Amino acid sequence: MSQSHRPAAVAGMFYPAGAGALRHELRALLDGADAAQGEVAPKLLIVPHAGYVYSGPVAAQGYGALARWRGRYRRVVLLGPTHRVAVRGIAVPTVAAFDTPLGAVALDRAAIAAIEALPQVVRSDVAHAQEHSLEVQLPFLQAVLERFTLVPLAVGHVPPAAVAEGIEALWGGDETLIVVSTDLSHYLSYDRARAIDAATIERVLRFDPTITHDEACGATPLNAALQVAQRHGLQPRLLDLRNSGDTAGDRARVVGYAALAFAPAAGRPESTDDDAAEANGAGAPGPALLSR
Repeated sequence: MSQSHRPAAVAGMFYPAGAGALRHELRALLDGADAAQGEVAPKLLIVPHAGYVYSGPVAAQGYGALARWRGRYRRVVLLGPTHRVAVRGIAVPTVAAFDTPLGAVALDRAAIAAIEALPQVVRSDVAHAQEHSLEVQLPFLQAVLERFTLVPLAVGHVPPAAVAEGIEALWGGDETLIVVSTDLSHYLSYDRARAIDAATIERVLRFDPTITHDEACGATPLNAALQVAQRHGLQPRLLDLRNSGDTAGDRARVVGYAALAFAPAAGRPESTDDDAAEANGAGAPGPALLSR
């Protein structure tokens, strides 16, 4: 296994390259988040991945929901679609850490090793080298959490059920946060995008796992996460829904963004795998690979 670090690839393009400027921008974005959004600790976040000037205000609403729970999470499982390299399966890197202007984020090599036995998981540093869908989430995570390790999963051509299997294996307990990185519709007119994105989010809130890639570029990890979230009895909450025409772009051709949090119902523990199996009339499944 390589002990090298993946350097930041889109610093200076998607977000500021200087640590001071980046901290300043993150602070401004997070200061605009609604603190009341985080009354229940999220288990799963869905956040966008465009440049901060476009999607940053929406992503901040998702990450703001973590603020009061910053000491809770010790592992982040981060899933996003591949944009530059074709991948058959789910790509995991071999490096020891991912770098940002705010410092290095250590990878959870034990967790990655645990899922490498799954046939849909492949090793590929090339798939991660220029991928922005994962990288743009890291400064936000560094800003809102305390110390955490990362499991970065670049999702390519693979059935959502196979991705759901990987999420289940990494589900863990309260210490593990799942983050799915996806934008919504791309390059539609403002009014058409608003209508299509609203319909997409309505389906997400119903746990409809048939979102298409025209509706969300990260449809595969999104659909997989919806399957797992429903299985565990999580409750969805829409935190923000806008597009680039609302933030920093023109309204002729816009990209849609949403932030959602999924958490156990207030006062109710998360459903277990045994509960789900019993409800389905089946025997309990084998233990998850990682349950600490």
